[in-house]
Amino acid sequence: QLQASGGGLVQAGGSLKLSCAPSASFNVMAWHRQAPGKSRELVAGISAAGPTNYADSVKGRFSISRGNANTVYLQMNNLKPEDTAVYYCKIVRGGVAYWGRGTLVTVSS
Repeated sequence: QLQASGGGLVQAGGSLKLSCAPSASFNVMAWHRQAPGKSRELVAGISAAGPTNYADSVKGRFSISRGNANTVYLQMNNLKPEDTAVYYCKIVRGGVAYWGRGTLVTVSS
């Protein structure tokens, strides 16, 4: 079971920190987002070994990291209105993907 949290309303230029705490270990965790009327897209990912990857649109503004146990964070800085979306965490374990419930991030201009 995945528990994602940390979404909310923020003004452009502000910051939010999302967290996801799966109940088991994983091979890969990724944050995806889906804006209204758009397809779901990858935002950032981190493997159990540590390497990370980011969408070009968030490089230099977002940072994915691991905390205690299996918790993974997505620090989002300098948020823009186009970052408004429902953010989902996903883990891959044993070749199977598990999705958590989304958390809404709204960035006002």
